[in-house]
Parts: sequence; structure tokens; C-alpha cells
Amino acid sequence: MKITDAVVFITGANRGLGLILAKEAIQRGAKKVYAAMRNTQNFNEQGMIAVQVDVTDPISIEKAIAECGDVNILINNAGIARLNQSPVEVEMAATTRKVLETNLYGMINTTQLFTPILKHNLEGYIVNILSDVSWQPSTFLASYAISKAAAWSFTNSTRQWLAEDNVHVMGVHVGFIDTDLTQSLDIEKVSPKVVAEHVFDGIEQNAFEVLVGESSQQLKQGLSAKIPSYITL
Repeated sequence: MKITDAVVFITGANRGLGLILAKEAIQRGAKKVYAAMRNTQNFNEQGMIAVQVDVTDPISIEKAIAECGDVNILINNAGIARLNQSPVEVEMAATTRKVLETNLYGMINTTQLFTPILKHNLEGYIVNILSDVSWQPSTFLASYAISKAAAWSFTNSTRQWLAEDNVHVMGVHVGFIDTDLTQSLDIEKVSPKVVAEHVFDGIEQNAFEVLVGESSQQLKQGLSAKIPSYITL
């Protein structure tokens, strides 16, 4: 699918990867870029149309759709993370519910409500920003990992269902991204610009999955190993 003249709607676009994705879309010649976020106050990025959206609130999504009926690329980027001491800590269930509300149910909400528009516009694309922890255990990000594994499953199901309607669905797997949310973590990180480039390259190539970075590729290959990559005893 060509980015030139496309109309792109990106959730969580006020900062971090979402903002870089919006800038990349403009750079590649997108006709229009809707930058969706919970609070549009003081947001003034050239070439972007700020749209108030809370992905956990279907009513706010419906209001946005009333203004954005020309969208043919939806990028589900909005997400949150919460730290855990362990997967069996007392607050684990409550924390996981909170994270799922945005990372899974928010994705379901936007996908469900935008699907009629994407079908109507002859060719549509849905991009879901996932994570390496969809496949890899994480102790201190256990709730986040659960949400991304569930989002991966949802991505695969919607890809199968929407294929006959000429709506492509692509999952993006990547490790830690170098944004303000991870600046305090002393770990290897991927540039958000590199991620954005991979995302739009994938759209242009009609890819169903994008693995950003060598570590993501190795992790995916390791899933079918005799001792799978997710087994870390």
C-alpha cells in the first residue's frame, strides 16, 4: 500500500513513538495525518490534525470517527506499562486489568469502530504496535507482557477475518524503544525513528509482520527451538 496520499490515524501520537510515526507519515507524503491523544491542549505539530481520543472510551472514538471518515491507515500505538515486583504479587490482577484496558481493549475498541470505514475506503491497513514481550517472559513487566501477548493474538485473529475485505493487518514486534518512558532504564534501546521507518516500509510492502532489530528476529526464530526462547529457567 502506498503512503503517498494516504490518510493516517495514529493513537497515542502526542509523544514518543506515536509522534515519530506521525512525522514519518508526513515525510513520506501522507495526504493527511490525524494525531490522536487524550489531551490535545498545547499540541501544535505542523502538518498534523490533533484529535481528542481516549481509546478506553468508545464514545470518544465514535466522535473522532465522525470527523475522520477518510482514514485508510489506522495505527494502534497507544499503550501503557506498569512495573511488577513479580507475576504473583498481591496487586498483579489489579495492575493487569489496568494495563489491559488500554493495551488490549483500547486496541479492540479502535479496530472495531474503524473497521467499517477501512472497508468502505476500498483498501485499508491496520498496524498494531506490539512488543518482544509478546513472546518473552518478563518479571518486572509481567502485566505489560500479558497485554501484548493478548494483543498479538487479537492481531492474528483480525488479520484472518479482515483479509477478505481487503483490510491488511500488520503486527510490529520491537524491544525497548528510546523514548522518555524508558530514559531511566540502563538497557539496549531502539531508536523510534528506526521503528517508524520499519513500520512504513512494512505498509508499503504489504507485510503482515515486522520485526524491528536483530534481537526481535532472533527471538522469533527461537520460538520453535528445541528449548524455546521463552523458556528461561
